[in-house]
Amino acid sequence: MLSTLGPGGWATLRENPDRLREVSNEVESMGLKVVAQYALMGQWDFLNIIEAPDEATMAKAAVSLAARGTMRTTTMQALPIEMLIETLRST
Repeated sequence: MLSTLGPGGWATLRENPDRLREVSNEVESMGLKVVAQYALMGQWDFLNIIEAPDEATMAKAAVSLAARGTMRTTTMQALPIEMLIETLRST
């Protein structure tokens, strides 16, 4: 998940940097696993590597987070390269 904070999100983060960990805990309480997180310097503010049991669970989490109005998200499904190779070989 790529995310960009709005002015309200940055204000919250400046006042409470630990909010990043709180959001991670919230995401995990939705049935997802936060594998890694990175702060980015560019078009996006954060990259979160998240494992989800299915696309619907990921979509629900993304909508829940974005509905707060403090951030925008973009999610992408990723496949390990070995899984892609195996899938291509079996077709």
